[in-house]
Amino acid sequence: MKKLLVTGASGFLGWNLCHQAQTNWQVFGTYFNHQIKIPGVNLFKIDLRDFDKLQQLFAEIQPAAVIHTAAAAQPNFCQTHPEESYSINVSASLNIARLCAESSIPCAFTSTDLVFDGNNPPYQETDAVSPITYYGEQKVEAETEMLQIYPAIAICRMPLMFGMASPVAGSFIQSFVSDLQAGKELNLFIDEFRSPVSGSTAAQGLLLAIEQQVKGRLHLGGKERISRYQFGLLLADVLQLRSTLIKPGKQQDVTMIAPRSPDTSLNSTKAFALGYQPLSLRAELAKISFNLI
Repeated sequence: MKKLLVTGASGFLGWNLCHQAQTNWQVFGTYFNHQIKIPGVNLFKIDLRDFDKLQQLFAEIQPAAVIHTAAAAQPNFCQTHPEESYSINVSASLNIARLCAESSIPCAFTSTDLVFDGNNPPYQETDAVSPITYYGEQKVEAETEMLQIYPAIAICRMPLMFGMASPVAGSFIQSFVSDLQAGKELNLFIDEFRSPVSGSTAAQGLLLAIEQQVKGRLHLGGKERISRYQFGLLLADVLQLRSTLIKPGKQQDVTMIAPRSPDTSLNSTKAFALGYQPLSLRAELAKISFNLI
């Protein structure tokens, strides 16, 4: 089988991707801070910001394709650590672009729906970016400069994601479930909307992007626009947890380090036409429910 290199294999998305990709690829993964083991995957500890070390890894593996998921993906962290997060989100990403360009191999980069300010949804690939956080700004810069280095890159803008946790990185629903099981109230926003998908569905979209050698920007959102509050109620219903513990709240009532966009729902029609087919959110949650309770 052809060799696929997945950066950020210890992260939520990278971990899901490594499992998903093994059907058709020989998978190699990188990690930095958190050592993990994934059956069937060859894993390497590396600092992606070190171009020479990364070049050596490419020479050793000789991947046929790369999916770059490694990132400092917490907006609050990026807001308080702008230089460190920049080196991960931008500098390391440009290293990946340079090496993929040298080998002329398919590459998918995971960007974010937070490149938008949330005031004009749903967003298409051609809409002007308008980030309101350092994280969003860094992803915009990485998108632009990676495409300048290697125009054949697929810039995959990812939505809010949920699903099975890696050994060291979960999604937001793990805390939802544990709080509800413990009888704690959840205060969820009624005025923040996204187009979420499961980690496994997101992985399918990324694999589709490299297999079809997509060039340029591609949105991999789900088919449903939903608020955090509505999502919480749906989760409670599917898992038969106490929905009365879920209380409506508003963004404006909560002070956060990084500002929050009100609605970064993605229009993913382009991806749907390529064969990207997310399930309904209810079906997605039902599919992974046995791993959540």
